[in-house]
Amino acid sequence: MIEVKNIQKSFGDAHILKGISATFEKGKTSLVIGQSGSGKTVFLKCLLGLFSPEQGSIAYDEKIYSELSDDEKRNLRAKMGMVFQGSALFDSMTIQENVMFPLRMFTKQSKSEMEDRADFVLKRVNLEGAHHKMPSEASGGMQKRVAIARAIVNNPKYLFCDEPNSGLDPKTAIVIDNLIQEITDEYNITTVINSHDMNSVMEIGEKIVFLKDGLKAWEGSKETIFKTDNEVVTDFVYSSNLFKKVRRMYLDEND
Repeated sequence: MIEVKNIQKSFGDAHILKGISATFEKGKTSLVIGQSGSGKTVFLKCLLGLFSPEQGSIAYDEKIYSELSDDEKRNLRAKMGMVFQGSALFDSMTIQENVMFPLRMFTKQSKSEMEDRADFVLKRVNLEGAHHKMPSEASGGMQKRVAIARAIVNNPKYLFCDEPNSGLDPKTAIVIDNLIQEITDEYNITTVINSHDMNSVMEIGEKIVFLKDGLKAWEGSKETIFKTDNEVVTDFVYSSNLFKKVRRMYLDEND
C-alpha cells in the first residue's frame, strides 16, 4: 500500500502539487488521470522518489520515504518497477539484456540465474523466442511487453506506469491494459498508472484519482465515474460523444 498525505511540490514560482492525498491499495490497478499540466507526471515522480515534496509525506507499507536512510531508500527502489511512456529500452542491448538490467543493478545473481529469471518473465508476457532480438526489431506492442517484463523481473512490490498505451492502436492497448491488471492480481502488486486514455479507465480503473491544476478534484472507480455530477470530471471524461452515449446507457440501465 502507498499512502500519500498532503504532498506539495513547487519549481520556482510554479506551484505544481497543492496538497494531494490518496491511498493506493495492494493488488489493485489505480489510475491517475487529468489533462496535460494537471500535475500527473510530477505526482508520479514523487511516488518514485525522483522528486521530494516540500510538504506532506509518502509512505510505502507504513514506512515514510523521507525518514528512510540512503540504504533503505535504495532497498525500496529495488522493489519498484517502472514502465516508461516510450518503453525506454536500451537500443544497444538485446531484449533479454534489457530485461536483465534491473537484476544487474539490484541483485548479486549469477548470469545463469539472471537469464533464467529473464526467460521466465518474457514467457509471462508472451514473448518466448524474442530474447536475442534488438528493440528496433520489435513492434510497439512488443516493446511495451518487454518494458513490463523488465519492470517485474525483480519481483516488485510497487509498479508504476507512465502512459503505457501511448502510441498503440486500440486493440494492442487493451492487450497491454489486461496484461498489467493480470500481473497486478497475480503478484499482488500496488500498481499506479498515469493515463489520459479513457479506454484504460474503463478497462482496469479499480481506483481513479483525477487531478486538476495540482489538486485532487475527484476519486472513485470505473463504476462510479459514470454517476458523478462533478463538472470538472464530466468535462474531461465526456468530451467525446461516445462516452456521453455510454454514460446515458449506463445510467438508464441502473435507474
